[in-house]
Amino acid sequence: MTNSAPSAAGKGDLTQGSIRSHLVRLSVPMIWGIMALISFQLVDTFFVARLGTEKLAALTFTFPLSYIIFSFILGFGISMSSVAARLIGEGNPHAVKRVVTHGLLIGFLAGSLLTLLGYLHMESIFTAMGADEDMLAKILKYMRVWFLGPVFVATWIIGNAAIRAGGDTKTPALIMGSVALTNLVLDPILIFGLFGFPRLELQGAAIATICGEILGAFIALYVLYGRKKLLLSPRYPELETFKNSFKRIISIALPVGITNTIYPLVNAFIIGILSASGSAAVAAFGIASRIEAFAFIILMALSIGMGPIISQNFGAKNFARTKETLKLAIGFNVLWSACVAVILGVLAKPIAGLFSSDPHVIAYMTLFFWIVPFSYAFSNLVNSWCSAFNAMGKPRYSFTMIVVKMLLLMIPALCLGYDIGGPQGLFIAMAAVNLLTGTTFHLWSQKRLQKIEIGD
Repeated sequence: MTNSAPSAAGKGDLTQGSIRSHLVRLSVPMIWGIMALISFQLVDTFFVARLGTEKLAALTFTFPLSYIIFSFILGFGISMSSVAARLIGEGNPHAVKRVVTHGLLIGFLAGSLLTLLGYLHMESIFTAMGADEDMLAKILKYMRVWFLGPVFVATWIIGNAAIRAGGDTKTPALIMGSVALTNLVLDPILIFGLFGFPRLELQGAAIATICGEILGAFIALYVLYGRKKLLLSPRYPELETFKNSFKRIISIALPVGITNTIYPLVNAFIIGILSASGSAAVAAFGIASRIEAFAFIILMALSIGMGPIISQNFGAKNFARTKETLKLAIGFNVLWSACVAVILGVLAKPIAGLFSSDPHVIAYMTLFFWIVPFSYAFSNLVNSWCSAFNAMGKPRYSFTMIVVKMLLLMIPALCLGYDIGGPQGLFIAMAAVNLLTGTTFHLWSQKRLQKIEIGD
């Protein structure tokens, strides 16, 4: 195996040079891209909150399902980044083009299937989550538009992943920023009916989202085909090798996609539990979740940045660099998580007051920020190891950790906690599971990495 990336990769060779410099170079651009992307729902939340608590609660009901769809599609992006980066590390540029082309086709098929399933089952899903008839009507106004988007989401997510695999994170960040900026500009116009447009409220928020996703898809395709030359000619797509590409991508995308959907499924479960405490509890959890995600933009960027470094070095059999990358990432992860916990704990009430004037919403948000954040460092240990194993093409380890943590431990603990102490008991249970699993799986993952290195 060669330690040099193919010439086409240019500065994308991550098997040499300072790992710390590579992490900074690849992660910093993604901070702005992820910030823009996460602001999607935060912006929606901010504007929809001005329509009242009921409509904010309706939007909150949509978060788990929309995040489930996004997370499943993200599995294809993670797979694309892992497969393409390892091929670059192996020195096989034509195979990179082939897998990127076929990956986009797989994404189109997956997105179309998700749209179909969404339209068939959305009413029963939200009813099962605890939405009453009036709430369901509000939710469907949003989701009937939103479900037109998965094909476009799949296109720009997979496209961005292919671009990142070669060591370019600036372009994906710009694409993500364009998607979010479109939503930011159109949200107030369509929600409140500014500049002569009709007042569409929740439906307007969904339309703004779709417009951003369409733009992102077209920009990603332009970059892949016109600038990066990462796609095969449409006349010669090499479909005879599609089956092999499908196996390579699905072998990672499916377990990663399923793993990714577990978190929003559990969030949906939490919303279902909290709905018994009223709309204020649901709205508070929705806002807190968005703030939580925003607080960890840097860690998400670091996770994305370390992915190609680990994949290329793993593909080139540079295990020492693979472990050094992971060590640096985990160290920063723990430090940042601790800082976020202190800030959210101290500023809980002022932060809550920025998003709602409802005293009940503020009280629930404050309670959340006084309890859960102090387990963030342990929770993010698990996330770091999952990202690393996915980058190595070992998603079964990530799958094991998330299934045990979220399904076998978290759900029973949440039920018990809520039965004993209501929302406060639920938040305590959440933190306790994070502490237990973070410690246990960090030790377990270190042993798994040693076995991978010796060829297990």
